Amino acid sequence: ERMDLMEIDDIIRYITLNKINSIIHCAGKVGGLKANSTKLGEFFYENIIINTNVLEAARRCRIKKVVSFMSTCVFPDKVEYPLKEEYIHKGEPHHTNYAYAYAKRMVDVQSRAYRDQYGCDFVTLIPCNIYGLNDNYDLNDSHVIPALIHKCYLAKRDNTDFMVWGSGEPLREFLYSEDVGKIALMALDSYYDADPMIVSSSN
Repeated sequence: ERMDLMEIDDIIRYITLNKINSIIHCAGKVGGLKANSTKLGEFFYENIIINTNVLEAARRCRIKKVVSFMSTCVFPDKVEYPLKEEYIHKGEPHHTNYAYAYAKRMVDVQSRAYRDQYGCDFVTLIPCNIYGLNDNYDLNDSHVIPALIHKCYLAKRDNTDFMVWGSGEPLREFLYSEDVGKIALMALDSYYDADPMIVSSSN
């Protein structure tokens, strides 16, 4: 059975019919660098509505635990490394994806607000870049690893240069999707902190 996360009544009905008592919320309108920078309004609106609906539906249905995913892009553009959870709200996100980043930051804000007012056990994770099975290889809206694989394939097939965007200066970390899933299950069982938890290969 499918549901529309843009419609809160759909979510409430699904939770009720399926007797759900915990949620791992990793849904969202997502894309890579190109999509994030060209669909700013679309990404902001849909992610704000999805996140707001999922958490509010969980609250109304008295869901025991919600683990929500944020994104590394929530961090300010100008930030010191290594990244720390307390840096999230200390500056503007990068200008290329600020709309998506602000929408994802609000998952933290809403989770804390519901914890403070209603006593909800809502926690958040900030994963580094994720790759894995069933990745999106479309060059218009894919993330780093599948985009590079597709570009490399095309360069090899067409005997052309393998072009990679950027200066090579930014630092990136990657985690395999199945490992992220195991960490999310761990958080569901044993993470209770109001502060977000960074999930990366160096943590």
